[in-house]
This record gives sequence, structure tokens and C-alpha cells, in this order.
Amino acid sequence: MAEAWRSIGGAGDLTANEERALVIKAKGGLGNRMLSAVTGCVLAELNGRTPYIDWRDGMYVPPGENLYPLLFDASWMGDLTAFDNATDVAPTPWSGHMDEQPVDIIRRDFPNGHRNPLLYRKLSIDLVGPDPSAKVGVFWSYLPKFKRLASRMAAHPGFSGRDIDQITSDLLDRFFRPVEEVRREVDRIFEGQSGPVIGVHIRFTDRKAPLPKIMRELERLASESPEAAIFLATDSAEAQDAVMSRFPATLTIDKALASDDTALHFSSEGFSDPITEARNALIDMMALARCDSLLHSRHSTFSVTAALLGRIPKARQVDVDRFNAKVAIKQFIQART
Repeated sequence: MAEAWRSIGGAGDLTANEERALVIKAKGGLGNRMLSAVTGCVLAELNGRTPYIDWRDGMYVPPGENLYPLLFDASWMGDLTAFDNATDVAPTPWSGHMDEQPVDIIRRDFPNGHRNPLLYRKLSIDLVGPDPSAKVGVFWSYLPKFKRLASRMAAHPGFSGRDIDQITSDLLDRFFRPVEEVRREVDRIFEGQSGPVIGVHIRFTDRKAPLPKIMRELERLASESPEAAIFLATDSAEAQDAVMSRFPATLTIDKALASDDTALHFSSEGFSDPITEARNALIDMMALARCDSLLHSRHSTFSVTAALLGRIPKARQVDVDRFNAKVAIKQFIQART
């Protein structure tokens, strides 16, 4: 895979007027935007463009500040702001508005389209058709779209013969290497841990995982592996209290927790140190990736991304929504539309 991505690895050596760029925008939580960005990186390779990750949409940090280099090594990436005034852009809604984000364009041009699952097609270059001639292309989707790229990937020497999970894990390694502060904190969590660790992720704010089912499965896993430690990543004080009351030795990090149903990245204006809280979210994800097994719900891309980062095999994952037909059907449709 390193050979296929050699040209992208040198992107920082190029200047804005020497290349054809694909600017990858974002909307949504950390897992969504990471997996969506991987889709964008695949599209960039398929179209011979250089990727730029633009997370200036105001998640955690103020609008206009790029969250991506605050969380990940961005030394591979050139100057994103060089395209802010570009007019040779596809799709056309972005022409002259490259410093804006999907939420800005949607609010202004498509005010009734916030929940339209196909709206991203108006704000992203075509995934399956020919690459537009514009010097700057934009990709954005709320969710990964690998299924729509599958036939093109199968014909590409860098991707053919490899499954989507393997490709995604490799690109997460390549483009989402955490900054030193995050890596250091993850190491600290596991310092002195010699036995297995059960990772548990519970999203319990705007999208609630089935907490009673998770607790039953955690009881079972703990009884089967009494020597195992437990690491908990959650956004909810209620969920953390539920786990800690039964397993008081559970490993956690000191961070802000929601006391209501508001997702933490939407509460960032109330943080005294938003960058620290953004990194705390990434620390949770990377710590889950280091665990030997993972208890979670596929309904949250946060934990799905952690499993891909850690290459945790399905056999060592307990997905409490694996038999949830509503979730499975929704994800099947989303991946293909």
C-alpha cells in the first residue's frame, strides 16, 4: 500500500498552482469524519488528485480553525488556505466559497436539505463518473461511501484484491496518526497493564446505545475473563456511573461528560479547553483500538473506527446491535446511496 500512496505522501512538497487538489470537508462526529475522509483519500487516488483535509466547520474549535492538524500529524499536507479563494472548483456551489463548510452551504443554498441523504451529491464531485476538469474538487459525505467506489477500487492496482476493512485500516494509519500528546496519554492508560483489556464504548447522549444490554454483555465478558481489565469510553456521566458502580477498577480518562442528551462535540462552546476535550475524544478512540476485545454498538462510527484502527477482528468484538434489523438496513442503504 505504501507504494500506491507514495505520490500523496509527498503532497507537502507541492504548491497550490502545481497540482489538482481534492479538498475533503466534514460534518458530524469524529468517527464519521474520519471514515468519510478515508473515502475522500481513496477518491483522490482514483482521480489522481492530492487530498487536503478541511475540518474548519467548528467542531470543538471555533469555525475557521482546522481541527485536523490539532489531532493528527498533518506534515504530509500542503497549505489548505491556498484554495480559499479558488473559483475553478467542482461542484460549482463551492466556487469562491472554499473557506466555507458543508453546513454553511446547506444553510444558505439548501435550507430544507439538512436531512436529505442524497444532498452530499450536490456538494461533492461524482464518485462514479469521470473526474471533473476543475483544478480543485471537493468531497464531502456524512458517512463513508466505499460501496459506491467498489467497482473503481477493484480495477485500481493499489486497491484491487483487498477488502474494504483492510484498505480503511491502512489509510487510517497513513492519514490519521495522532499527535504526540494523544499518543503519550494512550500509553499512560495502559502503563503497567500486562493482561488483556476489554474495551467498552457507550454513546449515550444524542444516540443512545442499549445500556442494559451492554451491561449484561460486560458481566458475561468479565466472568469469562476475570483477569481482564476494562477500559471505558463514553460521552455520558450516567453511563460511566453505571459501569463504575459495578466495576470500580474500570480504566477511564479524566474528561468532560454530558449530563443530558447533547453530544459533546455540540457542547464545545462550554469547554474551558476545547482542544484538550477534542484530544480526549481521540484518546478514547485510540485507547479502544489498543484493547484486546471490544464491546460496542455498530450504530456508532466512533467504535467502528476504533476497531478498524486497532484491527480488532470481528471474532473479538461484541456488537450489541449486530441483530438490530433497523440499524443493519439503514447502514446497508446509506453505504450504497
